Amino acid sequence: MADAQTSPYLVLARKYRPRDFTTLVGQDAMVQTLGNAFKQNRIHHAFILTGVRGVGKTTTARILARAFNYENENGRQPTLDLSVEGQHCRAIIEGRHVDVVEMDAASNTGINDIREIIDSVKYGPVSAPYKVYVIDEVHMLSTAAFNGLLKTLEEPPPYVKFIFATTEIRKVPVTILSRCMRFDLRRITPEVMTAYLETILGQEGIQFEPEALAMIVRAGEGSARDNLSLLDQAIAHGNGTVTAATVKAMLGLGDRARVIDLFEDAMAGRVGEALTTLRALYDMGADPQTTIADLADFCHLVTRIKVVPAAADDVSLTPDERSRGADLANRLPMRALSRAWQILFRGHDEVAKAHNGLQAAEMALIRLAYAADLPSPDEVIARLTNQPVPPPSPAPSLPPRGPSGGGGGATALRIEQPQPAPVAVSQPIAMAQQQPAPTVQPALATVASYKDLIALATAKRDILVRMALESQMRPVSFEQGKIEVALVEGADPGIINTLSARLQTWTGERWLITVSTKPPEGLTLRQEKEQRIEAAHRQAHEDPLVQAILETFPGAKVVNVTVRDEETPMAADAAPPPVEEDDE
Repeated sequence: MADAQTSPYLVLARKYRPRDFTTLVGQDAMVQTLGNAFKQNRIHHAFILTGVRGVGKTTTARILARAFNYENENGRQPTLDLSVEGQHCRAIIEGRHVDVVEMDAASNTGINDIREIIDSVKYGPVSAPYKVYVIDEVHMLSTAAFNGLLKTLEEPPPYVKFIFATTEIRKVPVTILSRCMRFDLRRITPEVMTAYLETILGQEGIQFEPEALAMIVRAGEGSARDNLSLLDQAIAHGNGTVTAATVKAMLGLGDRARVIDLFEDAMAGRVGEALTTLRALYDMGADPQTTIADLADFCHLVTRIKVVPAAADDVSLTPDERSRGADLANRLPMRALSRAWQILFRGHDEVAKAHNGLQAAEMALIRLAYAADLPSPDEVIARLTNQPVPPPSPAPSLPPRGPSGGGGGATALRIEQPQPAPVAVSQPIAMAQQQPAPTVQPALATVASYKDLIALATAKRDILVRMALESQMRPVSFEQGKIEVALVEGADPGIINTLSARLQTWTGERWLITVSTKPPEGLTLRQEKEQRIEAAHRQAHEDPLVQAILETFPGAKVVNVTVRDEETPMAADAAPPPVEEDDE
């Protein structure tokens, strides 16, 4: 009894360290792959384990060393069933087996260290079936050390196994990776980690609050070792119990509910209340940069819940985050959340660089509060024209509207400039625009005009011919079966033969295409389109409504003008959607 009281305390991360694959947490895919390999006796000679810190790389390496060297009264038989300790298991678990060599590459980086391994590989194991070399943080080895290891790693003796572990898999040369069986150990999910910690607390007989456990799981970021270390600290901090209040104080977290209050005040435009809450958090010891990061984290959570409502069911969330996050997701539009994220993201960097972090955080909150109710372009246009303000969200039948600009920078406006009157077009083009593309054979296609020819090339998706018709030639005369064109300077003469061959294929008739000897007069269709676009831009800038918008938003500019097709007949009660000028 006295020995139990005086024996040194063993931390939870070591006390509950897995000793076989049945107790390894959150790596089911790797365990299944290894199990199949052992059953089929297809055991590789080199393994590399990668993942973030604390997910079980070194632990897995030790368990693998046990599996390779498992030996009982029935003899040597490599297996993953380690429920009963073999002859070598206890020594391997305690790290004192002579045939299992562990090396830390962070402190043994040179070629001389690897040369010792290369020299010892020549000698067989002393007592175990296999000699196993475990190299942790293998990415820290020097280039010379990696090169020295290549030959031995590729063709080791049959009694040698290599197991590498690293957190920086990209720093390991591909020549090493190609010689190893790679396993990526994943972060442990919050659900699995929560159940794991609850099991340990039950075995330890310690009371806990679910909210406190959720905060520990979130801070652990999927690392079993980090979670167990935090749990150990929380038990000591809470004098044998794990409560939300003690975990908040231990992690230095501001009150999560106060952070949500701060977010609500800022998004509602209540600047005074937001600054008062920020000052209260600061006086409680919360770091301004951490507070801005918490606000950005909650903004991201609300946005996720808005897009994926099931995100509110995450077990690592506190009750306040679940309920109030879902409520805010229903009330805040997507454009406001996106704008808030940009402001907080930029504010986090500003707080980190500022000489006074509190001042920078207050300025970020002020920007957030004043930008929260910034109207969208649709609402601005409605107010300028004294029209009813459109609803905040589009009708279900309409395409979703993207988030509006905000948080600094120029505002881009997309202006649609309708033409005054449509012009009638020839019957074939009108039919092609009013009906879906008919499934006709190419021989049945008819061409009645030069524009019909362009439309046919577009329908056939022949970009070369279409661009040549629009940019490299001008029509001089057009008759059925005969076309005369004038080539612009620098045009490819071979396009004439190509166009003739295409027309014969598409219409089933021979076409005579001649080149006029006279220099081309006027503009090509492409040049005409560019002139119309320039005219539309000038007309848009002269529009009083556009001028009012540009004055209201300093720095804004018209980046695009959508022009309705002049040749498309439009019904009075249902106009077709606008067509981009470049897509005519």
